Amino acid sequence: MFNKTEIEQQVAEFLLQIKAIKLKPDDPFTWASGWRSPIYCDNRVTLSYPSIRTYIRQQLSLIIQEEFGSVGCIAGVATAGIPQGVLVAQELGLPFVYVRSKPKEHGTGSMIEGEVMPGARVVVIEDLISTGKSSLQAVEALRNAGHEVAGLAAIFSYGFDVADDNFKKAKCRYVTLSNYTALLKFAEEKQYINPSSIELLQQWRANPSEWGR
Repeated sequence: MFNKTEIEQQVAEFLLQIKAIKLKPDDPFTWASGWRSPIYCDNRVTLSYPSIRTYIRQQLSLIIQEEFGSVGCIAGVATAGIPQGVLVAQELGLPFVYVRSKPKEHGTGSMIEGEVMPGARVVVIEDLISTGKSSLQAVEALRNAGHEVAGLAAIFSYGFDVADDNFKKAKCRYVTLSNYTALLKFAEEKQYINPSSIELLQQWRANPSEWGR
């Protein structure tokens, strides 16, 4: 049976163990967007750990079946969603395509690489949800090509309100294996961070664009 809380905690533990997620509230990272952040997440690291890679593949496959029912194709978002998507497609025995961040500059000029069969419901795979902007560009590309998008599944979400708003506006459901709230709970319980840092980490999630300025 699919136990959401258990999976959230297990994935959070894995990501912290292998340092796919780093927490540094006293020495923040700077994202490409310019945001100051006490957390850095790179879920591509999971690919280097076979047992963790297998667990994530299996749980993404289960959550897709649980939440979206019958699916005919898996689509990975370039670039980090591609390997995760391939693994899920293999697990489910489904066709795989991937969606570029922008149209190809030569040849067909397509954003979608691979073939989606007519009438197939597509689930999009991402590694990480922040604002949801890049993920929803992939959803839009698939829809513009005439495909039905059942929803999106990802490994981790920061849980920003702006992401929820963006997905609602796009009328696209999304699910994740773990999230920022579950991560903080596990990190505090297992002493990955000092209790005094929890408030700083919660403040960042509430207003990430202004935090640390």
